[in-house]
Amino acid sequence: MRDLDRWVSWRDIQAQPRIWRDWAGSFVADEVRDWIASLDASETWFCGAGSSAHIGRTVVSGLEGRVRQLRSVPTTDIVARPHAYLEGRSPLVVNLGRSGGSPETLGTLDALDVLAPTAPRLNLTCNPDGALAKRKATGPCGVVVLPDETQAECLAMISGFTTMLLTALALFDPILPEAPFLRLADALERLLPRFADLAEHTEPPDRIVFLGTGPLEAAAREAALKVLELTAGQVSAFSETPLGFRHGPKSIVDSRTKLVLFTSGDGLAANYEADLLDELSDQFPDAGLTTVGPGAEHDPGLDLPDVWLAPVAVALAQVLAVTWSEKLGLNVDDPFSDTGRLTRVVQGVTLYPVRPR
Repeated sequence: MRDLDRWVSWRDIQAQPRIWRDWAGSFVADEVRDWIASLDASETWFCGAGSSAHIGRTVVSGLEGRVRQLRSVPTTDIVARPHAYLEGRSPLVVNLGRSGGSPETLGTLDALDVLAPTAPRLNLTCNPDGALAKRKATGPCGVVVLPDETQAECLAMISGFTTMLLTALALFDPILPEAPFLRLADALERLLPRFADLAEHTEPPDRIVFLGTGPLEAAAREAALKVLELTAGQVSAFSETPLGFRHGPKSIVDSRTKLVLFTSGDGLAANYEADLLDELSDQFPDAGLTTVGPGAEHDPGLDLPDVWLAPVAVALAQVLAVTWSEKLGLNVDDPFSDTGRLTRVVQGVTLYPVRPR
């Protein structure tokens, strides 16, 4: 096996079960839930960029039909068109960000100050010194700072993604008010060595496709992003739904394509996924096919809604991405260190002032 422990990114992956256990013992979700319930907000928006946007998409898709008036609104959309989103509205804006100071985060806070100053905010961040933790607001503002370890000094958002996703679910899922952090930590601890063995015995493919239904499709977006980032684009990564895959995207598959399905525990979704697996196995017998989730090759063994299993599914992509990055001879913690084309906190964005109309 490779000596991956020298990379911060790898250690961050391996630390996730412990981080979740420690967080379960220190995070008092009930107090924040009570504060959320006290707010007079007609909608709740989950706002972030990149991996943080994928957290919002995963939460909103996973709680659809169980919590009313949830929206995923990436900060990249708000900053580009603030008036279209914010004028005349006062949603609870859940800001998500590892650094808490990306340009789009700052631009969203600026837009809120001008166009919706009394809108309540709940800021989830890994950085106690960033704008999401420190910046004052006119209206109600709650802050949750994740464990310091989730700030890991590497390009990719790893434990910050999974821990922030679990934290958001603990705050907004009405069905599971007692977050199953400990059970998820045990499941991931069991699966990580198997993920590592798979990655070690799989060469970096030309491309990889992650498939998932509902919240697992949102998780598949994050999975694809991890591989794309950490291999510096040398492995092209895509995501799609199992049903949507036949509508054109399947044309990408050949013998040098790796396929990963995040399986659903929902009976109807699982039927469609099983049909696609049979089809892919028949049409592309040489393509690598891996499944993770209920009833899958890598089964967490937990009876939980799909959205709660998303962090475990994404961890497979994290392991593949780091292992392949190392195999490609890249600086795993900063694959763009020689060019600076991609940085841990996005740079090069000019923020333009927002004014009321």
